[in-house]
Amino acid sequence: TMDQTPYELFGGEAFVRALCARFYELMDTLPEAQAVRAVHPPSLASAEQKLFEYLTGWLGGPPLYTDKYGHPRLRMRHFVAPIGRAQIEGWLLCFRQAWAELVPPSPMADAIMGKVESLAWHMGNQPDEAR
Repeated sequence: TMDQTPYELFGGEAFVRALCARFYELMDTLPEAQAVRAVHPPSLASAEQKLFEYLTGWLGGPPLYTDKYGHPRLRMRHFVAPIGRAQIEGWLLCFRQAWAELVPPSPMADAIMGKVESLAWHMGNQPDEAR
C-alpha cells in the first residue's frame, strides 16, 4: 500500500542486513573501491552493523541508530576519514551495485538511490570533493 515505508516495502530487517552485507563484501573486493576501503578499519563488521542500524531508521524502520548513538551527525562522525572524490565514487559504486542486485526497479527505489547519492557527496571533506 501507499502508506508502507520503504523499509517495509523492500523487505524489512532481512533486506537491510542483506544490503549491508553485500555492500561491504563489494567494498572488500572491487578494485575500484580500494580508496574507500583504505579509510576503513581492517574489519568491516562494526561499519556494517552501524550502516544496518542507520539505514533501518533512515528507510522508515525502527530508529536503531538514534536510539543507540543519538543524532547521526554523519558528516562530523566521518571527519576522522579523508573523504574525497575517489572515496565517494568507490562508496557509491558498491552501494549502487548492492542496491541493484537486491531492489527491483521502481520510482521509489530510484528516489531512495537519489537521496543516497546526495548524502554520499555531502560526506566529502577534501578539497577535491566537488564533482
